[in-house]
Amino acid sequence: MTRLPRTLRLDGSDAVVFERAAAPGEWAVPGGFAFWEEDPAAMPGRRRQAFRAGFLGLGSFGWATLVEVAEATAAQREDALAALAGHLRAAHGAPDEAAARAAAGEEIGFAESLCAGHAPGTVIALARDLDAAGAVRERFRTLHRRAEGAQRDPRALPVFALVESDEGEDLPDLVALGGQFHPHTRPHPGPPPQAGAGEGKPSPAGGGGLGGGGAHDTGSAS
Repeated sequence: MTRLPRTLRLDGSDAVVFERAAAPGEWAVPGGFAFWEEDPAAMPGRRRQAFRAGFLGLGSFGWATLVEVAEATAAQREDALAALAGHLRAAHGAPDEAAARAAAGEEIGFAESLCAGHAPGTVIALARDLDAAGAVRERFRTLHRRAEGAQRDPRALPVFALVESDEGEDLPDLVALGGQFHPHTRPHPGPPPQAGAGEGKPSPAGGGGLGGGGAHDTGSAS
């Protein structure tokens, strides 16, 4: 048994803000490889929203603003990996099954690492932006629900809203759900397997592939 992100929908906004919205309950990965060599400034609005705050669902290959930690069996993990490998071949030109599975395995492994140490039901959001070198950076925030009986902010809402962060990015207001942020970051997730790192763009930390080899930096904010 392992833990993987699963798409979560608290209202109907995903169907409005994304070109294709993932259905609730799909296994998911961050999916930053889908934006390799794209210029966020040139993206149309819904594509740009997926770049900024979307997880890739592995059923519909649509996007979700939020995921939750969920337990997955070995068979479910394999199904998710196989689905992503097939997508990498069909949509991103992976040269063969071995390359597609290796790249999919890296992304699934990173998704597992996001869930490690978190209870099922923990909510995760992400934000993508460009660093000073022009490479994509992904930041992840997890919501840990307060213990039963803990005091709740009277301003808290029963559903999430989009708020503007200090950097001017639209992020889900997870604090309104009654929890605390614990940020994680990783460098650029890397190109799909048919492309090589370093072709006129900064290489992801740790080399090619989807995973990028980036370590997590952790912290907290209420």
